[in-house]
Amino acid sequence: MRIVFAGTPEFAVPCLRAAASRGEVVAAYTQPDRPAGRGRALAPSPVKLEAVQRGIPVHQPENFRSAAARAELRALKPDLMVVVAYGLILPQSVLDIPEHGCWNVHASLLPRWRGAAPIQRAIEAGDTRTGVCLMQMEKGLDTGPVLLAQAIDIGPAETGGQLHDRLAELG
Repeated sequence: MRIVFAGTPEFAVPCLRAAASRGEVVAAYTQPDRPAGRGRALAPSPVKLEAVQRGIPVHQPENFRSAAARAELRALKPDLMVVVAYGLILPQSVLDIPEHGCWNVHASLLPRWRGAAPIQRAIEAGDTRTGVCLMQMEKGLDTGPVLLAQAIDIGPAETGGQLHDRLAELG
């Protein structure tokens, strides 16, 4: 199966590793390098670093509004696109490219905490359970059907960083 992976932060790296071990990851899409640190030097995303280490070609379009960016993805002939904290909302024209669509790994038990920062929102709300969902992407934000879900308890003194790491490995 030809998989295109799309993700940016450290949270997405365990999923990239898992996808690479189970199928042919033909490309990794990630956000463009951004200024970081005191010197504001351009820094690659954790997904880019992992992909380069594994020899996976990396693509970093600013967005998919251009026909060229969509054509580049289409030329990869993906069977499936796996999306984990990519940071871009994918238009329907991109969701339609992979033969089996786009699957998103989301760090909450949907429909609770759709959108950005679900880990922080769960802790701020005092939730005692959360989890990870694998969902079929559609035009709406985290509104597609859930394919798989795994729940975990949130410890009473658990920090956002600790929960982040547990959910990343679960994804």
